[in-house]
Amino acid sequence: MSRHFRWNKDYLLAIVDNHIIDYPSPINLSYAWSFGALAGLCLVIQIISGIFLAMHYTPHVDLAFSSVEHIMRDVNSGWLIRYMHANGASMFFIVVYSHIFRGLYYGSFMAPREHLWCSGVIIFLLMMATAFMGYVLPWGQMSFWGATVITNLFSAIPVVGPSIVDWLWGGFCVDNATLNRFFSLHFVMPFVIAGLVIAHIALLHKDGSNNPLGITSNSDKIPFYPYFYVKDLFSFMCFVLFFSIILFYYPNLLGHPDNYIPANPMSTPAHIVPEWYFLPFYAILRSIPDKLGGVAAMGGAIVILLFLPFINTSSVRSSTFRPIFRKSFWFLFANFLLLGWIGQEVVEQPYTLIGQIGTAFYFAFFLIFMPFIGIFEKFLMEYKNEKI
Repeated sequence: MSRHFRWNKDYLLAIVDNHIIDYPSPINLSYAWSFGALAGLCLVIQIISGIFLAMHYTPHVDLAFSSVEHIMRDVNSGWLIRYMHANGASMFFIVVYSHIFRGLYYGSFMAPREHLWCSGVIIFLLMMATAFMGYVLPWGQMSFWGATVITNLFSAIPVVGPSIVDWLWGGFCVDNATLNRFFSLHFVMPFVIAGLVIAHIALLHKDGSNNPLGITSNSDKIPFYPYFYVKDLFSFMCFVLFFSIILFYYPNLLGHPDNYIPANPMSTPAHIVPEWYFLPFYAILRSIPDKLGGVAAMGGAIVILLFLPFINTSSVRSSTFRPIFRKSFWFLFANFLLLGWIGQEVVEQPYTLIGQIGTAFYFAFFLIFMPFIGIFEKFLMEYKNEKI
C-alpha cells in the first residue's frame, strides 16, 4: 500500500516538475504571455465563489431574486462572494479577450499549434454559454428579458429551431423549468471548462509556447521556474489590484441597474442589452435585418476563429515582421471596440449603419484581408529576392 502511494506521489510530483517547474520556455517571452495563467486564476475564482453562492441560492422563479438579496444582506461576507463572482466573470472575459488578441497578433494559431488554438476557441464558446446562463440566475428584469430574447433566437434555425427553444424553456415560455435548467448547466459547465483547460495546457506543452519573434521554440529555452513564474506572479499582483479596485469601490460599474428590479413578464424594459462582454457579437446580430441571418452572423463571428489556422496564408508568425498585417490588426481591434459600443445603443440610425459597416469589416478581415495580405507578403518577398 505504501509503495503504491509512494509511486503515485512521485508520479504527481514528476508531472508538476515537468509542466510547471522545469517546463522549458522560450527565453524571450514577454508579459503578454501571462494572460493564459491569469485566465486559469479567473476560472479558479469563479468555481470557488460559485460553489459558495450555490449553497444559498434558490433556483425558483418566486425565490431566486430574494435569495440573491439574502446572500447580499444576511450571509456572512455574502456581498463579497456575490460581487466577486459577478465581477469575476467580467475580469475573466477581459483576460480571455486579451489572450485571444495576443494570439492573433503573434500568430499563435499557426501550425503546429492549430489544435491548441481550436481548443481555446471551444473553451471561449463554453465560457460564453456559461456566462449567459449565469446572467439569468439573479432573475432580475434584464436577466428575464435577456433570456427571453436570446433563447428565442434559436427559433430561427430551420426545422429543429422550435424544438431547441422548447427544450431550453422546458415549457411554453421562460419560466421555472428554464431557471432550473440554466442553474444546473451553469453549475456543471465550469468543471467541463476546467477539463478542457487541462487538455489545452497539454496541447500547449506538446509543441511548446510561441514567442514574440515567432521563431521556433526548440532552442534557447530556460526553465519556467524561477524565471517566468516571477512575471506571472507580478501579473497576478497587478490583476488582483485592478480586480480589488472594481470589487470594493465600483462593484456595480459593469452591471445593469435594471437587474436590481425583480423579473416582471408583464413589463418590458425600454432597452434590452446583454452583459458588456457580449455586446460586440450582439451588435453583429442586430446589424443583419433578417433574424436567421443575424443568428448565423453572430455564430459565424465566433466559429470563424476556428478556421483561422486554415485561412492563414502567411509563413511569418509575428506581426513584428508584418507591417501591413500589423496595421490591419489594430483596425480589427478598434472595430471590435466600436461594435461593443454599438451593441449598447438603440436600433436606429446612425448606429445601425455603423454596426453594419463594423460587421462587414470584421468578416472581411478574416475572409479577405488575412489570406490576401499573406499572399501579398510572399509576392513582395519573392520580388525583393529577385532584385537582390
